[in-house]
Amino acid sequence: MPHTAHESERPLGLAELVALGTNGIIGVGIFFAPSQVAGAAPGASGIGVYALVLVALLPVALVYAALGSRFPVNGGPYVWASAAFGGGVGFLIGWLTYVSAVFSAAAVVSGFAQHAGGALGLEGSAQTRGCGLGLVCLLSLVVLTGLKPSARVWTLFTAAKLVPLAALLVLFLPQAHTPLPAVGGGLADAALTRAALVVVFALQGFEVVPVLAQETRAGFRVIPLATVGCLVLVAGLYTLIHWACLVAVPALAASSHPLVDAAAALGGARAEQLLFLGTNVSALGIAFGMFAVTPHYLAALGREPGFGWLGAEGRRLVPARAVLVTAVGVALLVLLGDLAELLVLSSVAVMTQYAVSGLSLVALGLRRQHGFSWRQAWPAPFALGAILLLLTGAEASELVVALAVVIAGAVLYLVRRGARR
Repeated sequence: MPHTAHESERPLGLAELVALGTNGIIGVGIFFAPSQVAGAAPGASGIGVYALVLVALLPVALVYAALGSRFPVNGGPYVWASAAFGGGVGFLIGWLTYVSAVFSAAAVVSGFAQHAGGALGLEGSAQTRGCGLGLVCLLSLVVLTGLKPSARVWTLFTAAKLVPLAALLVLFLPQAHTPLPAVGGGLADAALTRAALVVVFALQGFEVVPVLAQETRAGFRVIPLATVGCLVLVAGLYTLIHWACLVAVPALAASSHPLVDAAAALGGARAEQLLFLGTNVSALGIAFGMFAVTPHYLAALGREPGFGWLGAEGRRLVPARAVLVTAVGVALLVLLGDLAELLVLSSVAVMTQYAVSGLSLVALGLRRQHGFSWRQAWPAPFALGAILLLLTGAEASELVVALAVVIAGAVLYLVRRGARR
């Protein structure tokens, strides 16, 4: 059973949760998003995409803030869906959330190993994969030291990854008055939604804040502030970064390393090296954040019959068995080779859990359960409308992969349930 600490003994407060959410958002996404957004929405229209996505995600953040503040239990979407629709639906959402997080963690680890491996002189896929496996072991061992030490680590990573981004903006400010290149023609709806989907991937991560609600002091007040606050702060930062890239890199859509190219154009070789280092630090930081939070998604499923062994926590507030299962899953995926294409599942899967969380808030509000009323469910319809609009930018193959993950979870749930009878 999960370990419940006394309020004063809980290791997480506002600073730790803001750092967790900020670290969860600022990962590898922003380092390729400007070029992809510019390809779909060139010129100043690309800046507008970030603002539109922020408007679309704010109701989602408010949904997570409301639910996270009323459920002082680890697990996030699984807990809320279980309360609103029963254990079966909750299990499927928890399963989808966990699997997508594992795929994302494996892709980030693999990408970091390939990116950093080249700088370290590693040659061949075998050495690169070995580097990835070593990183999986290292991150897992750090997580096993306890939640409080992990909070210190992700806070340190958050501060470290903000330094190069802030440096890029400082270099950009003297040139902020530079006119943006004019772009002729209109912007197709399909291009706009595809660009928005890229920004959704870059801005997702705030949803990890309520996952550790059980370990948060004054969660009723702190979780809403951290959930909404980190999204707004990072969205503003990303908007300025995209603006800087537009000014510094004329052929932004063709750039494979837009932030590094922008730093080179604005500040020379030293700035370029700083942003290159920042890319690796950011990838390492998001990987650690995933390793710290992802096992808690799996541990939450330990409340279901037949899965109790996954939820055991010790005094360090770490579900050790869930950490080990997650490490094995990520390691196996890293061994399969290049996993960059698996990142696309993340946006679709995360928006699925966004939608179910919104529906959970509606159901709980209409039934007046857990202190909710129907008036307090007002963000949910706006969140659901925005999610449906954003999902129009997804490819059919991406939706099929998400559906396959859900079906696999349903089979696993039914098999375990049948075995318990």
